[in-house]
Amino acid sequence: MRCELLLLLAAGAFFLAPRVSSVPAVSAEEKFLFKSWMKQNNKKYHLSEYHHRLHTFLENKRRIDKHNAGNHSFTMRLNQFSDMSFDEFKKTYLMRLPQNCSATKGSHVRRLGPYPESVDWRKKGNFVSPVKNQGGCGSCWTFSTTGGLESAVAIATGKLLSLAEQQLVDCAQDFNNHGCNGGLPSQAFEYIMYNKGIMGEDTYPYEGKDGTCKFQPNKAIAFVKDVANITAYDEEAMTEAVAHHNPVSFAFEVTDDFLSYHKGIYSNPKCSKSPDKVNHAVLAVGYGKENGIPYWIVKNSWGTSWGNNGYFLIERGKNMCGLADCASYPIPQM
Repeated sequence: MRCELLLLLAAGAFFLAPRVSSVPAVSAEEKFLFKSWMKQNNKKYHLSEYHHRLHTFLENKRRIDKHNAGNHSFTMRLNQFSDMSFDEFKKTYLMRLPQNCSATKGSHVRRLGPYPESVDWRKKGNFVSPVKNQGGCGSCWTFSTTGGLESAVAIATGKLLSLAEQQLVDCAQDFNNHGCNGGLPSQAFEYIMYNKGIMGEDTYPYEGKDGTCKFQPNKAIAFVKDVANITAYDEEAMTEAVAHHNPVSFAFEVTDDFLSYHKGIYSNPKCSKSPDKVNHAVLAVGYGKENGIPYWIVKNSWGTSWGNNGYFLIERGKNMCGLADCASYPIPQM
């Protein structure tokens, strides 16, 4: 333990008083847990980094345990991000540039009449592509975009494609998108529409980093005829769109507790609902209600080991974390 020379008057003498460390002691059990987690997640560190990651991991674990011991609508667990602080995570995985999350125009046409109490496009047929992993690039908006268009094409034709996120990373800057620094699905759908197509992932593979545009028009396999932008804050219109059309792309604000989400209905009264605070884009593939709480079924792009096999539920009807600020979906060109 470090000692610090303190000038104290005690029986007329100087003495050394110990300074108590603010870092809690790490037990052998905690070290074993961390090493098991490292092996499971294929993590390796230099000796100088090991102790920092260990303490960050234990801080996250204590927060998870405290949350799960309380009364909440969702549970948390350790995952591949558990050795990172939220500040580190934001710089690596979320959109790094502020997004003006506002649709170019509200163009979604509402249908009259009721819609089902629950919908899950995964159960309707082969209409939702597998969960992908964006890696250490703030390209979530590209995965929300491709996921939305993949579903729209599959619903229209019965053929489920895998489209090229990397093309959007490399080529969509003229539509106010910024590669690994962020973007918006509504703007990416417009890029595909005016660009006259997007290639498949097999011919334009994902690299998870900014690159130069390599689009080849003769290899485009999916096309956008129009973009349906849902009027800002109209969450009921989002529900109607998912019920009668196809999965809907949306952006929202991720805060620190979301990183460790496991299952249940995510809800956070502290996150922002402002359109300029959104930092992550995802795809709503359905909706429902549980214990009286309405929710969205949402496909994420952090791999299948995160959340509930790569999916999460989030409370519906309250514009939770700004999710209704700028929702959109593509109308494919056949």
